[in-house]
Amino acid sequence: MDDGMVETVNRAAEAGRSPFYDRARQQNLAPLWRVLGGLVTEFPRSTAVPAIWRYGDVRPYLIEACGLISTEEAERRVLVFENPGLPGQSRITPSLFAGYQIILPGEVAPAHRHVASALRFIIEGKDAYTAVAGERTMMAPGDFVITPSWTWHDHGNESDGPMVWIDGLDMHIVNLLSASFRDSYPGAAHPLTRPEGSAYAEAGSNLLPVDFQCGSQTSPIFNYPYRASREAIHRYSLTRDPDRHHGYKMIYINPVTGGSAMPTLTTALQLLPAGFATAPYRSTAGTIFSVIEGMGTVTIGDNSLEFGPKDLFVAPSWFPLSFSAASEVVLFSYSDRVVQEKLDIFRESYVND
Repeated sequence: MDDGMVETVNRAAEAGRSPFYDRARQQNLAPLWRVLGGLVTEFPRSTAVPAIWRYGDVRPYLIEACGLISTEEAERRVLVFENPGLPGQSRITPSLFAGYQIILPGEVAPAHRHVASALRFIIEGKDAYTAVAGERTMMAPGDFVITPSWTWHDHGNESDGPMVWIDGLDMHIVNLLSASFRDSYPGAAHPLTRPEGSAYAEAGSNLLPVDFQCGSQTSPIFNYPYRASREAIHRYSLTRDPDRHHGYKMIYINPVTGGSAMPTLTTALQLLPAGFATAPYRSTAGTIFSVIEGMGTVTIGDNSLEFGPKDLFVAPSWFPLSFSAASEVVLFSYSDRVVQEKLDIFRESYVND
């Protein structure tokens, strides 16, 4: 087993160096040559492992949690997806968080704000809302909703059934940089200052107000409705043959900058035609997938996992990934790719090319 020590170290001589190491430790010093191989690896070695959470297995726990704790007590009633390779760390990949949040009819998840950016991807329900920075948006399954960094936000359910969505956050990236702040609003809900639909009216039609000012790298559109996104990827699929590694895949963008809709998370919609099988692909971006429509099999490394609607699975960094679609499949995904691209460290490989 590789213990991290570089190959050039004379292991037979190591015992004689122990007094030096002990004295150096008293000065909070440590020899790099004993750990270099584990710090600068020859290829990515993710501590996360491939995993799948089937919605039919998870949903009963969400319902049970509703009887155990209120939104007022929990603030956010969320069950966290813990990667089996990272137990107890609230991580689905080393850099990303994922969880299911559930809110019952009449409940309000109280307003707060934090430096970490969040996405909501809606799984189940109707007539629930998120309010962001003084504007409310109603949510439906398949909608992709953004909570930008340091914006007040609260959630409420005005329907007669539960509402469930994925919470995806960059909190582990924020905490790595020791940059986290958090604040609670004194009331349950932040005041509404803009009519519903204002953000989309300003920036959702390839037009901007003449006096528009962009104060953030995050998209000014904070709800990308599935009805529009689904139509867009369908139309795209009519214009060309599917990519052999991705099928049809489109990235959610900030319409002001043309870049990623979120500065720390790459979000995407992917369509695989019925019967289509992708060629293996891998990248350094660990990626979380949520199945919107269809059934099939995903192979991640040596793991072949059958999936259906509302299931969630994770492909860690540098694991070969391929799909086989039993029916037409639509997937939502998010990853830390945009962060890696900004740092010039993102790498991808088309395995069979």
